[in-house]
Formats: sequence, C-alpha cells, structure tokens
Amino acid sequence: MRKIARPIAIAIAAILVAPLAGCASNSANKADTKYVARDVDTLYNAAMERLDNGQYKIAAVLFDEVERQHPYSAWARRAQLMSAFSYYLARQYRESIQSSQRFLSIHPGNKDAPYALYLIGVAYYEQIQDVTRDQKITQQALDSLGEVVRRYPDTRYAADARLKMDLVRDHLGGKEMEIGRFYERRRDWLAATIRFRKVVDEYQTTTHTPEALMRLTECYLALGVPEEAKKAAAVLGANYPGSKWYERAYELVQKHAA
Repeated sequence: MRKIARPIAIAIAAILVAPLAGCASNSANKADTKYVARDVDTLYNAAMERLDNGQYKIAAVLFDEVERQHPYSAWARRAQLMSAFSYYLARQYRESIQSSQRFLSIHPGNKDAPYALYLIGVAYYEQIQDVTRDQKITQQALDSLGEVVRRYPDTRYAADARLKMDLVRDHLGGKEMEIGRFYERRRDWLAATIRFRKVVDEYQTTTHTPEALMRLTECYLALGVPEEAKKAAAVLGANYPGSKWYERAYELVQKHAA
C-alpha cells in the first residue's frame, strides 16, 4: 500500500514548496537543529534546503523553529504544514499526524486544511500492517480518509482518498476472514459465522465476499440450519455464478440434500 500513497502526497505538496525570495541559498548549509535566534528568511530557507537534500527529519525540526521563533509571521502557517509533510517523508508518521492536527486546530478554515486532513489519512494508511496484526491503525486510516471525502468531496484529495478507502476496506475484510477461518478450523461454527456475516454485511464490495458466502454455507450446514445455508449459496450464485466458491457451495448444499 505504501507505494500508492507517497507519490500523490508528494505531488500535491509541491504547491506548498517555495523558498523565501532574497536569501542566500548557502544559508541552510550552516543550519542545525539547535536553538539559535534567526530571522524567518534564514530559518525557512534552511529548512527548504534540508528538504531538497532529503534530510527530512532535520527539515521538519527547522520548519517547527520557524513557527516557534516567528509565530506571527506570514510564513509560520506554511511552515506548520511543511513540517507535517517533512515528517511524513521521514516516515515519522506520528509526528506528521500531530503536526497536521495542530495545523487544523489553529487554521480550520484555511485553504490548505483539506491537504492537512488528507495527510493525516495517508500517514495512517502508510502504517497499515499485515492482516495477522492488530488493525486499529487500519480503522483510523479508514476514518480519516472518510473524513476527507465527507468534508471535501470535490477536491483532488477526496478522489485519492476514495481509492485508498476501497483498499483499506478490502484489508479489513481480509482480517475478518482470517479470524473466521481460525474459528472454523476449531469448529466454533457460531463465532465463525459472525465473522463471515460481518464481511458480507460491511465489506460486501471487497474481494472477500464470495468466499465469505461459501464459508457461511459451510457453517450454517454445520450448525444444522440448512435453509440459511441455501440462502447464502443462492446469494453467492446470483452474484458470483462462475466462481469456484459458488461451485463449492452448490456441491455442499446438494450433498446435504442427498
């Protein structure tokens, strides 16, 4: 998933990347992260040069210094967002999220608020782990990306957020399938049914739905409720008639009937 999020985040942030005019470019070469009182031009351009050189963490700290030393300057607001972006590039996602949230709390109506909210979503998205791990961050990614779509539906950020939300839902559906299969192997049919039912009800547009319906057919037959098994198999046949999962479900129902 990481390869999808980073390029668009970088491309969109390019509109924010602009050095202050009138500063010597070599000023950033002497910049470090120690506290030294510096004018806004020197600080901002030092941060920009670090960013251009791929020193993302140092750039983020310097952008933070712009805000700290010159909170009322015209560039303090831009530095806040550039700090969040730099932390994102440094893969320090927690700091990126915190910086973006701070920007939104101070400038909720700013024209760059949609990007700050989007950056929160992709920062969570980058941290999604294998379905064998806890999926708390996956849910946070879905919630944050959904907020982008809800609040800014006509922006370029919403278009990418919708794509990522589909992938996140598929991931969450995969987690439910993994747990359901675990319960089924243990012959805990009721617990397995609850998981497979959740996939069908909440993640029905994902790639996991055909298998979930077949597994429901298995579980309902094991629980002694063949009518429910037939319903699950019928739904599977109506929506995925040529799939291997329907063939297996059909065979199960026919075998039980015989």
